[in-house]
Amino acid sequence: MRFEPITRADGAFQQSLTAPEIAAVCRRGFGREPVSVVELDGGSFNTTYRVDFGSGEAPVILRVAPAWSHRIERDFMRHEHAALPFFAPIAALMPRTLFVDFTRELVPRDYTFQTMLGGVSGPDGFRALADKPGFFRQLGSIVRAVHGVRGSRFGRPAGPLFATWSEAVLSAVDDTVADVHDAGLDDTDLRELAVLAAKNTAVLDEVTEPRLLHGDLWVPNVRLDGERIVGVFDHDRASWGDPAADWSIYEAHRRPGTDRDAFWDTYGRPTPSPAAAWRANLYRAVHLGAVRIERHRLGLTDKIPDSYDEMAEVLAELR
Repeated sequence: MRFEPITRADGAFQQSLTAPEIAAVCRRGFGREPVSVVELDGGSFNTTYRVDFGSGEAPVILRVAPAWSHRIERDFMRHEHAALPFFAPIAALMPRTLFVDFTRELVPRDYTFQTMLGGVSGPDGFRALADKPGFFRQLGSIVRAVHGVRGSRFGRPAGPLFATWSEAVLSAVDDTVADVHDAGLDDTDLRELAVLAAKNTAVLDEVTEPRLLHGDLWVPNVRLDGERIVGVFDHDRASWGDPAADWSIYEAHRRPGTDRDAFWDTYGRPTPSPAAAWRANLYRAVHLGAVRIERHRLGLTDKIPDSYDEMAEVLAELR
């Protein structure tokens, strides 16, 4: 087996499997070893490999969860797997799951094999687009289809699940506070956020119907063939909640007056209200907390201060 891992420092968050481990998980999933395995770059959480069994077969993708994670990133692959049946409205765009192993018997990490999507990466394809508003119209339509799926409880697909939206939000904020504290970062602003959220549960609980959220659907997590979106992947941040809390909506609201505004042509403009505006600011703060954790995990220490400046602005609005 030809194996091409990415060489990383010993203390790096992402760590490759060994060649014997790769061979073992392939034997379990397919009954044979591959002829070549190439680790792919571009992601920042799971480690991902292109696996080729030869004999004219289409290559497959192996995704391996990290050995550890923060609270707000825990069990991502299990949430992704639990949510998969509910993404049926956009199933034609998504990779097919071929094999999943959460036993941690062969390797102490969750892993899954999937079909390989066509097209080119979202960032590469997007840069070459002549019709960027057209891209965002497609994206708005896809996100609208996802948000149209109804659930019965709020929270992460593999749990915990909650009867009310406020319980789910408060749990996410508490986990973010704990993660920031454990990382040795100042958590003062996030502790204030937790207090403000707890005082306004009635505003949060105006949201009574859980909807499916992708959690990370934007340019990096699509595949493009020319001007068409032909693939959607990485829904490991999926949850049940208020559509306005989804990462797609957060991104669509950023940089108003640009090509991104075309997103609303197909998604539909949200109905403004004071309560919706307050919730939108709270969701923005929750996203900023998650971004802070991710930047710490990736070692992007020079970018962490920005999250404090923006958080201060959001807290002023929430007060």
